[in-house]
Amino acid sequence: MPYMGGDDAVRELRRALSNPNVQSDPLRYRNTILKVIRSMSQGVDVSGLFSEMVKACATVDIVQKKLVYVFLCSYAALNPELSLLVINTLRKDCQDPNPMVRSLALRNMTNLRLPSLVEYVEQPLTAGLRDRAACVRRVAVLGWAKLYNLQPTSEIDASVVNELYSLLRDPDPVVIVNCLRALEEILKEEGGVAINKPITHHLLNRLKECDVWGQCDILRVLQRYKPQSDDELFDILSLLDASLVSPHPPVMAATLSLFLHLCPDLPAVSQAALERVRGPLLAACGSASREMRFTALCHIQLLLRSLPGLMGAHYKRFFCGYAEPAYIKQRKMQVLVELVNDENVVMLLDELKGYCTDVNADTAQAAISAIGRIGRSYSDRCLEILTGLLGLKQDHITSAVVQTMRDLVWVCPQCSDTVCVALEGCEETLQDSQGRQALLWLLGVYGERVSSAPYTLEVFIDGVRSEASLGVKMELLTTAMRLFLCRPAETQDMLGRLLHYCIEEETDMCVRDQALLYYRLLHCGIEETRKVLHGPRSDPSLGVLIGRPAEPISQWASSFNTLEPLRQVAVETESVSRGSPEHVTTDLSVTLSGCRVHDVCSDGVGRCADSSADVPPPLSLSPSPALSPEEFERLWLQRRALHAERGAEKTGEEDFVRLEERVRCPAVPHCSPQSLQAAMQLLNIQTLAFTPPHALPWRVYLYTHTQHTHSDDTPRRTLILGELLCTGGDGDGEGEEGGGGATGDGVRKPEEEEVKVTLQQQPRDDEALRGFLSILTSVLHTLTSESE
Repeated sequence: MPYMGGDDAVRELRRALSNPNVQSDPLRYRNTILKVIRSMSQGVDVSGLFSEMVKACATVDIVQKKLVYVFLCSYAALNPELSLLVINTLRKDCQDPNPMVRSLALRNMTNLRLPSLVEYVEQPLTAGLRDRAACVRRVAVLGWAKLYNLQPTSEIDASVVNELYSLLRDPDPVVIVNCLRALEEILKEEGGVAINKPITHHLLNRLKECDVWGQCDILRVLQRYKPQSDDELFDILSLLDASLVSPHPPVMAATLSLFLHLCPDLPAVSQAALERVRGPLLAACGSASREMRFTALCHIQLLLRSLPGLMGAHYKRFFCGYAEPAYIKQRKMQVLVELVNDENVVMLLDELKGYCTDVNADTAQAAISAIGRIGRSYSDRCLEILTGLLGLKQDHITSAVVQTMRDLVWVCPQCSDTVCVALEGCEETLQDSQGRQALLWLLGVYGERVSSAPYTLEVFIDGVRSEASLGVKMELLTTAMRLFLCRPAETQDMLGRLLHYCIEEETDMCVRDQALLYYRLLHCGIEETRKVLHGPRSDPSLGVLIGRPAEPISQWASSFNTLEPLRQVAVETESVSRGSPEHVTTDLSVTLSGCRVHDVCSDGVGRCADSSADVPPPLSLSPSPALSPEEFERLWLQRRALHAERGAEKTGEEDFVRLEERVRCPAVPHCSPQSLQAAMQLLNIQTLAFTPPHALPWRVYLYTHTQHTHSDDTPRRTLILGELLCTGGDGDGEGEEGGGGATGDGVRKPEEEEVKVTLQQQPRDDEALRGFLSILTSVLHTLTSESE
């Protein structure tokens, strides 16, 4: 609590300031003024000494002047009339031979912040712009910005603006930077300082003379200039080249931001600039300042969105230190997930496994979540680690592992068998609501594979009255309904008790309404209930299984060197706050639900005719039983080798068939991989791997199981493996004679790009294969129309 003096202390100070003996002794007089400043800083109201302090400013002692000016600027607003007495002394000091006194007087004249004194300040400020001393010009330039800020509605003096523009060529670099800042404030309603070619090149040539923050201000202002030609653009980039690898991170970041702004149409130049700043960014990650390390990590995440392999060789620089704060550890783990590849996956997983037992629960859960995201590409190794963590019987660890497994099986259904085995006994350790929601979702979706699912569910139902989490109650209702559909004998009684409680006794309207919905749905029949609860599901936020696709630099260039990367919690969509990953927000389901097999004609096996006789019977698709990437590769290579060995004309005699078609859908290789994967899963087509969009050749591998009813009413199930390939031109050279849509010089037009579809089926079923090809073509054309 600040010391609060009484009126006696103020009267004692007034007597000392008015004492002629004290005034005649410079040292005693300065010490008395120092006591006044000390009392002011302690919270004592010394505004009553204003007139005495005004008299004290008339001195040649510069130290005393500084002390008095601090007092006057603090209490000028409380004594506007007496402040007029200071102006004469300040105007006199503006003509002092000592430049330090002149600059001090100008600074405090504008710091009085009194509109009534503006007319007395303008003339000294105008004279200060032409002063011989650079320190006076620095203060005068900023003084005009303060004066305009004091009266923003007043008209701007054009002569002052012209004077400030002329000072951009001042020999002192600080004056140049202050002019930019002043013009930005004065001309902010007009868009700030106007930058033309002479000003741009002058500022770039003087850039190295400025301090760190002065260079940042200049580089930020230069983003408004657009070079008139490519030669001028590369001249500017050459001048900026040295600043791109500056040892000062703020200068490096501002330079890179200017690079990206100047080169939106030159991706090769932007990519080269990103590679140049790799060293400075890594150095910033090792800075002693925690704030600098965190900022560097956030901006590295931005760079990795376009260049995933930029930091691949330096992944050890992102290992967490023991004494680092939790927020830096979590950011480093997010970066490590982006750097995983076949060579370093074992070492990175071992490192992340060590973080899973960190004393900080948030850090441990972040590490488990990171392992789960790596599991989308390396599921076997990650599941082994996650299953081992369940044996620790720690509440926060078990909760994070169950949530991670829930998200992992949603993306990689082939992991469901291992997850179902690991779920046994987890409910005994789970305490938090998010973990219990995840467990309930897993029991609802895979309850037929978990032997103890009904008994675990009964424990939750028996304790529903004491359950405090709304999310757990709603998830419990959905899980009980799903489990009833697959195991009715074991679940019927507990489902009845749960519905009775939720409808009759539950006070929360959300839970009660959901229970009423399910109760009325059961009245419609089991089959109708099954259609609603076991309908097609997809998640539009699904990531690419081989890693997040590279984004264009233009998508995030505007946010580089701003606060936006620091506000982003994570690169990918986190699932911590959602109860289940089944939210469908894409419109593809509506578009594709009305798609019939005979809507699209194929140029391959069995060309569709207009007659209804050629329409194949209904076809159903299913991604289960799941096919691992290893099994897919083995079957694909085996069938392709057999096809090449025996020849296409003899494969009709075998129990499998290989089909190659070309589909004209140029926008599909450039569409979002998340949209493509969501569309495929919506129709029960499982995608195994993608290449990033805009990359050539572009590939997608997929598979599904088809069930086709023949004319004798006997259903037949087959496996279809597929590859989508786009090379950007004539593919692999197998087009028709004459170029197949190429122009006269042999270059294919972008709008005529085709996707080569290769399908392999076993056992053979030509009608099912034709039907699947029609469905796949419909999906590709739908995505093309939406992208356009």
